Amino acid sequence: MIAAIEGTLELRGTDRIVIKVGGVSLQVYLPASSLNQLGAVGKKVQLYTHLHWKEDNIALYGFISQPELDLFKMLTSVNGVGPKTALAMLSYLNPEQLALAIASGNIDLLTQIPSVGKKTANRLVLELKGKLEKGGVGVGSYLTQDNAEVVAALTNLGYSAAEATKAVAELSPFPDLSLEDKIKLALQHLAK
Repeated sequence: MIAAIEGTLELRGTDRIVIKVGGVSLQVYLPASSLNQLGAVGKKVQLYTHLHWKEDNIALYGFISQPELDLFKMLTSVNGVGPKTALAMLSYLNPEQLALAIASGNIDLLTQIPSVGKKTANRLVLELKGKLEKGGVGVGSYLTQDNAEVVAALTNLGYSAAEATKAVAELSPFPDLSLEDKIKLALQHLAK
């Protein structure tokens, strides 16, 4: 298996890049969040990778961080979620937001992701909630009961589930705040 690659960025597409490693150019599929963090063409890049091998297709998927790769592997372990769907999820929400949505059972937010229906969203929550609550992908600080309550409070105030989850994900540097303070900070973030 190819665990990581380092090379020169040769080409950038909408969902993939080409990296020259030695004398070989590799096509690597990436979520939008990772694509946005890469430098310009001609720069050195390093990615954590997952080689997906199916009888009719071999594809390499790349990620900027190990937690993002770990979450991708967890997503693809769910029946009915392939690599393209997992990439779509990680492109729509960053890893922390996606993990929070799954751990808090936010089906409304998950179904807003292209190619994720209600059945798939329910399956994601059912199969991954326990794994994410254990902090398996480095998102334990986002998955507190207080954060779920902040999301609920914001949605009750009329914010969409997506807006509320994104605002709560921004609270990560402040894990010791009271529930009221977290709501105030999230509201300040939403007001920007």
